[in-house]
Amino acid sequence: MIDIVVGVDDLATVDKPLLKGLSKADFLRLKVKRPDEIVLAKFTDDTYEKKTHFIHLVEYHKDLWKNLIYFRDYLNSNPEAREEYLELKKEYLKQSSTAVSDYTNHKVKFVKSIFWKENG
Repeated sequence: MIDIVVGVDDLATVDKPLLKGLSKADFLRLKVKRPDEIVLAKFTDDTYEKKTHFIHLVEYHKDLWKNLIYFRDYLNSNPEAREEYLELKKEYLKQSSTAVSDYTNHKVKFVKSIFWKENG
């Protein structure tokens, strides 16, 4: 699974041409309701069961942007945390759930613990 974060000026003004362009690249907007974020996914085929990529549209330089960038940088500089996160994802895959909310909920405690390091 590849997660990509894209910073935008204002989520409320994300225009249809941008979403249409992402759709042409096979990224579909998910019905996931998350504060301060629009989530899109790319799937392996037309069954829409297995995702390969996520794009997270967030407001550039706002709190969520800063947290996600900090999380990326923290994992890049901390091999132990990176390995722990990888094991957490592998554990999720063994459960065979495909819901985005399940995937997110499975990781939330770990991710928030890293965010807390930045904001704590």
